[in-house]
Amino acid sequence: MKHHLSSLIIALLSAFTLTACVDDSEYADSPEGNFDALWRIIDEHYCYFTYKQQQYGLDWNEIYSKYRVRVSPDLTPDNLFEILSDMLGELRDGHVNLTSSSDVARYWSWHEDFPANYSDTLQRRYLGTDYKIAAGIKYRILDDNVGYIRYSSFNAGVGEGNLDAVLMELMFCRGLIIDIRDNGGGYLSYAEKLAARFFTEPTLVGYICHKTGKGHDDFSAREEQWISPSAHVRWHKPVCVLTNRSVYSAANEFVKYMSVLPLVTIVGDRTGGGGGMPMSSQLPNGWIVRYSAVPSYDSQGNDIEFGISPDVPAALQPDDISRGYDTIIETARRILRK
Repeated sequence: MKHHLSSLIIALLSAFTLTACVDDSEYADSPEGNFDALWRIIDEHYCYFTYKQQQYGLDWNEIYSKYRVRVSPDLTPDNLFEILSDMLGELRDGHVNLTSSSDVARYWSWHEDFPANYSDTLQRRYLGTDYKIAAGIKYRILDDNVGYIRYSSFNAGVGEGNLDAVLMELMFCRGLIIDIRDNGGGYLSYAEKLAARFFTEPTLVGYICHKTGKGHDDFSAREEQWISPSAHVRWHKPVCVLTNRSVYSAANEFVKYMSVLPLVTIVGDRTGGGGGMPMSSQLPNGWIVRYSAVPSYDSQGNDIEFGISPDVPAALQPDDISRGYDTIIETARRILRK
């Protein structure tokens, strides 16, 4: 079944919201009750158990035994929060958070354990001081007639008029660099809106499915994700998309969309991943847990939860940094000059 991406995502999220509730009345507002409620919420609604069991041997029942023995009636809220946070960390998922009134538990090893491959100082050198700004996008023409776009977060909105203005300004460039390094995601609609400027026909970009029951493998059939060309100004020349480990969630999806196009080259480091769309539930004590609930796959059906590999690997090199050059940008420029 063919679906336009935005309408499919909205429909799936709406449907899942109706089934993602957990009956808090089954659990007391006690350390034991909150622990059991959290474990069950994840057990019934998290979408990557089978994949992560294959990747690193995750066993959610063993995780229960490992952490449940640490829970006792006299635990302070801070002690309980630490135990629950440690348990959620076993999922190795940047979309998983536990939020109390005083803290947010998070898993950031998906980028903290890897080289940054991005420098604000170097990036400012390439933009200079006379770059242009169109909503959430900064852009300019580099001195070799390559267009450069910096989109640092898909939380920053961009309109069709903004994208028209940017592409018209860069239309005579030989190629285009889209730098989304350190883009941790945001709104999928902005990622799709930008990607649609590079498509010439409706194109399959991936698949999505959603939970249909409480079992770890209770999912709907995979449904196709398609992107259609924008009705506005489009780009038909080569593009390099720059990535690093801090490209996550909606930015990871953007790389997924762009990677199917023949004139697009992904340059840099593997993305951080974040292939699941998150949902939230509440514990008896009011703490909020967020978790990946709707898995997404690339156009070949591969899981993208742990990231997407670049077409051309590149990393910042000390010698280049000392001379004021960004190795990843320079690699993209060489590709576009060819």
